[in-house]
Amino acid sequence: MNILMTGGTGLIGRILAKELLAKGCQVTVLSRNPQKHRAVMPGIELVKWNGRTPQGWGRLIETADAIINLAGASIAGEGLGGILTQRWSKAIKQRIRQSRTDAGQAITQAIKAAANKPRVLVQSSAVGYYGPRGHEDVVADSPPGDDFLAQVCVDWEDSTQAVEAMGVRRIIIRTGLVMTKTGGILPMMLLPFRLFIGGPLGSGQQDISWIHIRDEVDAILYLLGSETAQGAYNLTAPTPVNSAQFGKVAGKVLRRPSFFSTPALALKLALGEKATLVLDGQRAVPNRLLESGYTFRFTHLEPALRDLLS
Repeated sequence: MNILMTGGTGLIGRILAKELLAKGCQVTVLSRNPQKHRAVMPGIELVKWNGRTPQGWGRLIETADAIINLAGASIAGEGLGGILTQRWSKAIKQRIRQSRTDAGQAITQAIKAAANKPRVLVQSSAVGYYGPRGHEDVVADSPPGDDFLAQVCVDWEDSTQAVEAMGVRRIIIRTGLVMTKTGGILPMMLLPFRLFIGGPLGSGQQDISWIHIRDEVDAILYLLGSETAQGAYNLTAPTPVNSAQFGKVAGKVLRRPSFFSTPALALKLALGEKATLVLDGQRAVPNRLLESGYTFRFTHLEPALRDLLS
């Protein structure tokens, strides 16, 4: 299979691209700075793009069997320093939104112009689509929320919706908090525990819809290989936890205290509007993924964290 991917140098994309290559696929990754990543992505073709138009790469659509669109600026911030210091200014929020919609619109334009169109497009999204939902179980057909992150996800998904009318099967992956050894928001969540001051954030009752990176990648490969997969899927483990439960498990795995609570006000003062990432949540469950026959490697948080932190 010939795969064209955006966001292939990011947290999920790097691992996914290598897995696809190992399975015998030909993988082409669009990148703003191909030279920066060539040394760490051997065997993968990196092609320069500007993230906004099909200029310079649109011809690649003609030979692509599938497109995986993971492009989008980091919501939490780049690296631990960015997570802790980069607030959601008006400019940052515009960058978060536009980086996603521009990439999707560029892909749509390229597919429209192509004589030979890909069979399938995997469109990235997030469980933030549903907005803060209390303790309600949200499934793939639950309606979107109305906060900033929800509206970003709606626009992100809509940016490639037009390809369906062109005969391209579209899979939307609404991903939860991806658990990895490096990168993402998990290092920030674990830092207080490493400093012996870990515990619940805010009320401790907000739900965390999480997924191990291995299941994230495996689920994408599973859906990509299914001829019937179409529409939205929640990529989250079947057992969400709340912040207090996460704290107990993290403390147990790291052998650190887990009773130091961080007040919501302190987090709002430190992070501004971005505090919603740790103070709000949704209980997203992978109903359609399970119904399709996918089997999770990590269904519970403790073995997932032990695998990542061993």
